Amino acid sequence: MNNPYSSMSLPKGEHLPGSDDTPVDNETQNFIPNLLLFLLKLIWANRHDWFFGVDMALYHTTGVSPLVPVVPDGFLSLGVDRFKGEKTRKSYVLWEEKEIVPSLVLEIVSQTPGGEYESKLSIYGKLGVLYYLIYNPDFWQRDRHLPFEVYRLVNGTYQLQIGEPYWMPEIGLGIGRGNYQDGEKTLEVLYWYNQQGQRYLTAEERATQAEERAIQAEERAIQAEQQLNRYRQLFGDLPEA
Repeated sequence: MNNPYSSMSLPKGEHLPGSDDTPVDNETQNFIPNLLLFLLKLIWANRHDWFFGVDMALYHTTGVSPLVPVVPDGFLSLGVDRFKGEKTRKSYVLWEEKEIVPSLVLEIVSQTPGGEYESKLSIYGKLGVLYYLIYNPDFWQRDRHLPFEVYRLVNGTYQLQIGEPYWMPEIGLGIGRGNYQDGEKTLEVLYWYNQQGQRYLTAEERATQAEERAIQAEERAIQAEQQLNRYRQLFGDLPEA
């Protein structure tokens, strides 16, 4: 990506707003990107070369002004530091990130159209974002699109992909829809998947699985002890080896 501005003329990220302060229409727009973030913290717990931003201003030099950011609902960048020194990022500033563009951008369509299929698609294409995911569970019929669409940048143009979960080899992850149990409520959300199409589990699901395995192991131990006691009742104590 060519940068028409000199490093001397570009503002420092610490002086730029962290978001556009636009309120979300519903909690899904905030919950789903954060769920993806916390899943990544589990999946890539030992990696420090990635960053996932949620509702964070992304400053670039391909628009009308480097002071005007685009603010995705979520985005994933690879090859950057997980943390910026001792501080967390307030915004993602390309000229302070070695011009590393996000590999994946997520937009969740709300009741108020936000240009997901037009202006933002153009912005992300011009930036060079490889994968652009538009999740539209509620208004896809209104917008005449599918609820889940992944676009891949091919020769400077976004092409709609097929398959779900959709595998992204450059990232090493797949993404797709799935159900999340929130108390008695079942929500449709987005999850990360492995290459075999298996969904990565949340921390709660991992804990539940571990608890179930412990219970099963305890039950097997009890059954084995009961069988041994029955044997002793029938045949006496086992002979010493």
